[in-house]
Parts: sequence; structure tokens; C-alpha cells
Amino acid sequence: MNNLKLKLVAVFMLSGLVFTSCEDSNLVEVTDLAEVVDVISDEEAIALVESDDISDEVDNIIDDFLYDDLNLSSKDEALKTDDRFGGMPDCVVKTVVIDGTIKTVTLDFGDGCELPNGNIISGKIIMSYSFDLELQIITVIQSFEGFAFNDITIVGENTIVRIKENENGNPESTKTIDMTLTWTDGEFVSRVGTKTREWIEGYDTIIWDDNVYLITGNWTNTFKDGTVCSAIITEALRREMSCRFIVSGIIEFTKGELTSSLNFGDGTCDDIAVITNSDGVETEIILKRRMH
Repeated sequence: MNNLKLKLVAVFMLSGLVFTSCEDSNLVEVTDLAEVVDVISDEEAIALVESDDISDEVDNIIDDFLYDDLNLSSKDEALKTDDRFGGMPDCVVKTVVIDGTIKTVTLDFGDGCELPNGNIISGKIIMSYSFDLELQIITVIQSFEGFAFNDITIVGENTIVRIKENENGNPESTKTIDMTLTWTDGEFVSRVGTKTREWIEGYDTIIWDDNVYLITGNWTNTFKDGTVCSAIITEALRREMSCRFIVSGIIEFTKGELTSSLNFGDGTCDDIAVITNSDGVETEIILKRRMH
């Protein structure tokens, strides 16, 4: 096959997928795809998976915080720094500064803070936005300071437009992405693009497991050697936090003149997806776990 093929699209997945193996010998495992095609290097493949994992983890933290913050009832509540959100552990320290109409919130994870899912993050996430309890839409400038996710450093600045209620009555965030992730060996990937997350279930509780999102958007990844891979979600991805996989939706991937798509299924929580190449050939693959 002379297109993007299996390896690129199988590893270029969104957010926090913890992959398990499958005994069906008729399926192609993600880790075996290097033997089928030679499109991108193993280092690039790992970088794509890591960057998507981290992007989704950060989005979850920010979504939980902003939902709580946009539903405050008074300025006194807005100044509170001792409350918890989204099941965050005690090692997260929140600092709030209100200067006129501008509110700046710093979430400090210290030198190493373990999240409920076992990931270790350090440093700070900083959010600045106009403080007005009556606003239905706010624009948040979100940046990082000394931030690392499992020893991967992150720099950059994202702009988030947060809606209290969209036309469906659900919270929604549209993020303009501009950040760079750097590994300890010097490999890095720069990501730019846009991602919209509609929070359709679980936003009225502090339990992460009942959160459900519909995700749309497009983005481009540029590697250290100049390789560019782009992606667009052509059918909204459904992410249920009770499942370790995206349960449905389609992503289309492009590298140069070649295009393929990855279909995550019909809503069933499993580790199977289907890749369709530019010739229309479909292959069922296993979303196997990437080991740290």
C-alpha cells in the first residue's frame, strides 16, 4: 500500500487511550504495523500518541475547573482557593487573583502530583479571563509554567472559548492550540489547530467516570525533522471517561498527497478500530497499549 496506511493513522489517536491486547490472530496490532509499512518512525509514532494523551488530560482538567467556575454565585466564591474540582488530589494548589475585571487562576501541581489515573504532572497551568458571573461565553488565555506530564515538558499558549450552554444546553469549549511537547531525548512535536469539546453528560457531578464528550476539530503536528502530519475529525468522536477507548467517530489523516481514515466503531467500548486507505481497502486493527 502506498498511502498513509496503517501505522500513521493507528497511532495518531486522541487523548488518554489505554490500549489492551486481543487474542484474535486475524487482526493487525498497532505495534506490528512497522513491519507492514514504513511511513513514520517509531519515535514519531510514540510522539503522536503521547501528544494526544497529554492534550486530552489537560483538557479534562481545564473543563472541570471552568465548569465549576462559570457556575459560581458570587464574587466571594470566585476568590475561594481551598475547594477541589473534578476529583483532583490534594497535591493541586489553586491560587486566584482578581484584578478589576480580570481573573487569573493558577493550578500548581508542584514538583510531582499524581492524578487519579496514575499520571504524574508537575508545574503550573495558568488561566486568565474576564471575570463576570453574567457572561455566557468567556475567552480564556491558558498557558504553562515549568509544566511537565510524565517527564514530557510542554510550552505554549492556548486560547479557549468557553460556553456555559450551547444550543443543546451543554457546556462547550473550543480551543485554539499552539503548543510544543519535548521528550527527555530531545524529540519534540509542535501542534497547532482547533478542537471543540461538547460536554454532553456528567458535568453536574464531580465524578470523572460519568463524563462524556463529543469532540470535533482539526490540527497539524510538525516533528523535529520537519515531517508534517495533519488530521481532521469527520465524524464527532465520542469519549466516555468510563471507557479506555474512544467508542465512536472518524478521523481523517493526511501526509503529503495521501489520505486515510480511522473509524472507532459504533459506540461499543472495545479496542478495535477500522482503517480505510485511499484505495478504499478496510483493515481491522487493535488499539494496543503503548508501554511507558
